[in-house]
Amino acid sequence: MRSPAANADTRLSLWRRVREYAVPPSMIEAATVRRRVGDWAGACAAARVDVDLDLRTVARCHGRDMAARLRADLRHLAPDLLRWHMPRIAPDGLLRPGLTVSLARYGPADHHGAEPVHLVVRTAPGWADAGQRISLALWAGSRDEADCPHPQARPDRRFRLDLHRHLWDARRAGELRSRSGAPELAVDNAAAMRPDPSWDALRDRGYAVHRWAAEAAVLLQAEGRASGAVVVRIGPRRRLVLDVTPAGPDLRSSPAPRIAGASRAGGVVGLPVLPDAATWMTPDLELLRHGLIEVDRLHPLVAGALAPGQPAAPACPDPDQGQDPGATPGLVPCRGDWHRIGLVDGVLQPLDHDPAEIRREELLAALTGTPLPCLRAVDEAHRRPECLPDVRARLDHGDTAGALAAVEALLGPDALLRSGELREELETAASRRITYGLFRSGLIEQGPPPRSQDWQSKRGNRSHPRHTIAR
Repeated sequence: MRSPAANADTRLSLWRRVREYAVPPSMIEAATVRRRVGDWAGACAAARVDVDLDLRTVARCHGRDMAARLRADLRHLAPDLLRWHMPRIAPDGLLRPGLTVSLARYGPADHHGAEPVHLVVRTAPGWADAGQRISLALWAGSRDEADCPHPQARPDRRFRLDLHRHLWDARRAGELRSRSGAPELAVDNAAAMRPDPSWDALRDRGYAVHRWAAEAAVLLQAEGRASGAVVVRIGPRRRLVLDVTPAGPDLRSSPAPRIAGASRAGGVVGLPVLPDAATWMTPDLELLRHGLIEVDRLHPLVAGALAPGQPAAPACPDPDQGQDPGATPGLVPCRGDWHRIGLVDGVLQPLDHDPAEIRREELLAALTGTPLPCLRAVDEAHRRPECLPDVRARLDHGDTAGALAAVEALLGPDALLRSGELREELETAASRRITYGLFRSGLIEQGPPPRSQDWQSKRGNRSHPRHTIAR
């Protein structure tokens, strides 16, 4: 069994990877510019968010007051910040598939006791998650479930952000510091961080024990109650019950916390569930505390909340911006000397061999001969380049533009890709985007479509299954 420290390190490594690839700086910059000028639809498009709602239809079906409230929320929605905080899964940090997350509630849909209308964001099922796109829609109660092709139309109780607007609303992004418990963690006071030393194991695994009491009170207040019990999920088959008294929230301070295991699961059915966003520590706060990320690599709104004393960067920097790998030729040992390879007329070529020699060597290679080391290096860059893991990660997280920019910087914008792993990755990403389009259009409603054996063998032999929990 892995130790709590090992589990914590794995979680932080995953979130460090997510922060590197999931929300590229170019997306943050484009979405921010459009949001600031009031173009909320353009901001959603820049953040790869599909909009499945119409304000005129909302006004006609639910009234102008609700449409006005929804319009105000959409104008301040930061879709790039929402993507930054969306639930994810191990091992790659991709979006949790098949999920419906509530962002806001707007009261009863009518005066007959119907369920409130929710502004929700949805993720595609795992077999159609190409591009890591998410969709924005309204959920107006159980009657919408029959017409919704999504596998889970109803908002999830565990993954909800309507009580955590600071994770998507630009107006309240500054609340992240207080809601994450950063002031309490800054004070070296064990009693302020946990109710009892026996809870150290949970805190070391990344659970926000120091915030559970206050967050449980917020949850009960949203349910219209001043006191009661709240369930906290601390494992696949373990639940911990917190009590909030009329005098205020209080974690059970007994040496043995009240934990409901599999045999007592019936005792927690029907109780409010503490959202995942309140159960775990904010990943960015943990990454900063462990020195695993710099402030200027955070989302600007997150950096402004967690590190208010540090000067804010004018824009989230892109590590690849301004760099041209082809400008500095690579060195290859060839014929007892070091030869250069670099971009010539938009194509990666050897620089220390004349064109006639290159043509002879290419003809020799076509006749199953052994080409020069310089040509072998160019061929290797086409088929299995060193940047292949980076390109694959960008494609997995939907950053097609970033992946193509990395390929063009290596091989040149006019290069013709040769058969190999790099070309297979790009072709697979393109074919899976078609699958997502079929899912969005309703032509495929359930079950994965047929896929090539190469794709299955490459994606199926992972060290961890896709459904492994990241949080």
